[in-house]
Amino acid sequence: MLFDMDGTLVDSEKLWDVALQELAAVYGGSMSDAARKSIIGTSMADSMRILHDDLGQPERDPEVSAAWINARILDLFRTGLRWRPGALALLRAVRAAGIPTALVTSSGRPLVEVALDTLGRDSFDAVVCGDEVDAAKPHPEPYLTAARLLDVPIGRCVAIEDSPTGVASALAAGAAVLAVPAEVPLPPTDGVHQLESLTAADLELLAALLGEPPA
Repeated sequence: MLFDMDGTLVDSEKLWDVALQELAAVYGGSMSDAARKSIIGTSMADSMRILHDDLGQPERDPEVSAAWINARILDLFRTGLRWRPGALALLRAVRAAGIPTALVTSSGRPLVEVALDTLGRDSFDAVVCGDEVDAAKPHPEPYLTAARLLDVPIGRCVAIEDSPTGVASALAAGAAVLAVPAEVPLPPTDGVHQLESLTAADLELLAALLGEPPA
């Protein structure tokens, strides 16, 4: 099992909204809805470029902006991180069944370490962070890396995602994909099973996505 983090396991996109809008205000502007939707699921470097372009300030240093966002979001994660509906129950069921499990996120390691205080450090056999791969989502590398760390063929993995970027990454890697949209609607896509909420997901569904009988 390969779980995305932001918007999939935890309702953190609203916290990113707060941090991004605060930084936009520091720069004397306001982030548009279109830019916010474009940022969801992207790497930090790409997110900062989108924000700067949206504000009409492309000359700003992405690393400076990323440092500001990282510091602010760390504070927000420590106090405001909440599970998405059905996510905790599904993760517990997967772990109880002894299924190899990885967290595959575009967020950087320092932020993920804070999130793991909520998610549980024993909830995953492997963790792949956005700053630990050469190519971020939508490139397939994050999911291919996770499958390799689990020693499970990617074709025997189910990836759970909420964003178009994450879905594209998982599909390109060759995983079965379960999509649960959070902030951005997802169009029907071949090879992607879509649910409104993880409350409707269970081990039987995950097995069916792989064409297997339930465990």
